[in-house]
Amino acid sequence: MRRVSMATKDEVVAAVVGRYVRSTRLERGRILDEFVALTGHHRKHAMRLLRAGGAGRAERRVRRDRVYDAAMREAVIVLWEASDRVCGKRLRPLLPMLVEAMERHGHLQLAAEVRAGVLSMSAATIDRVLKEPRGKAGVRRRRRAPPSAAVRRSVPVRTFSDWGDPAPGYFEADLVSHSGPMTRGSYVQTLVLTDIASGWTECAPLLVREQVLLTEVLDEIRKVLPMTPLGFDTDNDSVFMNETVRDYCAGAGLEFTRCRPYRKNDQAHVEQKNGAVVRRIVGYRRYEGLDAAAALAELYRSVRLFVNFFQPSFKLAEKSRDGAVVRKRYHAPRTPCQRLLEDERVSDEGKAGLRATASRLDPVRLLHDIRAGQQRLVEISDRSGLVERAAPSEPALEAFLKGLRTAWREGEVRPTAQPKPVATRGRRRPDPFAQVTAQLHVWFLAAPSLTARELLARLQAEVPAVYPETLLRTLQRRVKGWRAAVARELVFGPGSGVASGSGHEATGASAASTGVADAATGMTG
Repeated sequence: MRRVSMATKDEVVAAVVGRYVRSTRLERGRILDEFVALTGHHRKHAMRLLRAGGAGRAERRVRRDRVYDAAMREAVIVLWEASDRVCGKRLRPLLPMLVEAMERHGHLQLAAEVRAGVLSMSAATIDRVLKEPRGKAGVRRRRRAPPSAAVRRSVPVRTFSDWGDPAPGYFEADLVSHSGPMTRGSYVQTLVLTDIASGWTECAPLLVREQVLLTEVLDEIRKVLPMTPLGFDTDNDSVFMNETVRDYCAGAGLEFTRCRPYRKNDQAHVEQKNGAVVRRIVGYRRYEGLDAAAALAELYRSVRLFVNFFQPSFKLAEKSRDGAVVRKRYHAPRTPCQRLLEDERVSDEGKAGLRATASRLDPVRLLHDIRAGQQRLVEISDRSGLVERAAPSEPALEAFLKGLRTAWREGEVRPTAQPKPVATRGRRRPDPFAQVTAQLHVWFLAAPSLTARELLARLQAEVPAVYPETLLRTLQRRVKGWRAAVARELVFGPGSGVASGSGHEATGASAASTGVADAATGMTG
């Protein structure tokens, strides 16, 4: 039975005492039985409380004399510091050993009464004595439970084995972040809802992680669903585990459940759609801002129709385990629309709406719109990149249809799956050899066996106090490029050797036969 606090017991006494005094003997016995069962008091003690008229606990409290004096408190503080500031429950059993060890080594000398008082302290008294020293010493208090903890306790847990065969309308929900390679700052996220019975999937962008915005997006999704939503199952993310979402589900008549923490298999249906739908269509780029959210919303309008009406999926029929071998059997692949039309639990009105929608859909048009939406997303994501590239024009529907025959030859056709172009890093500082590069190259071609250090020494002799030793590494990279060009000429013939040292092309000149031979050996400068 749950314990009743002392303050609550006092309130019960004050509420019952008047009726107890005015009642008959038989009624007093019944009141006393109820009071004892509620408070847990002994029957005689309960009778004394009710006869005394329910005097307040504060009035009956007797002030006790202080048992532990200042010397004992100081001794406890010293021992607490010597124990590396452990808590009272750990310090209490340590005190006998700690006192004896410190006295044995001459670190502590306690009077007999102080020693007895310290060793008789309880853990709670030790914590009360150390309350002020802990605060001034900067010892952090135990972390409070987050606000979502109370909400999480009020939401029942549903595991992967608890679904059984639910009616259409029970959805698993999850968020997919579009942060790209870094999670810093604000970025768009996708709310994914997957129906357990049919696999029907809905996606919608969230500009920010905020529970009120989440409920507004849920309202919009519910308007386009072909079935009545019955349940809402999420993970333990704080954007779901809060009073706003819980009260929204209660008001909308949705059964609100959650999975176990760190058990993604409890949400296997939506986790599979995160990869097969969202990541496959949207990719892994970073999307942020209103433009990206609007482009995602436009893309998902076509994606929901293409996925739910023209993308068959497997559904697990049964699973058996034989030792370490797990055997699974699946139903024949069906689209979510087909499963809803075949389900007797879906209303006739809902089935009629699905048939009407399916009759006017063009899969090629939908795929064309998806490719165009993906291209817009890529342009928005790469807009702030270092590389500016010309956006390809959107092909007409007829051209897109003709291109389906040969699209396989081009490899990956989804713009969001293609790697983001990386700008080639160029020179960031002025070229220190810009004025003498041609002269250095002539010296190198005349004697390819010269090292970069020898070339620099010759340059310093002709132009003193202009080219310091710190430029040796720069010249070595330049000479390395020239040697590579000479080696290419040796292999592929004259005209193929273009020196690439620091981005400068060498003027056309063939190396002497001896120089070519030396360069082919790969001498380093």
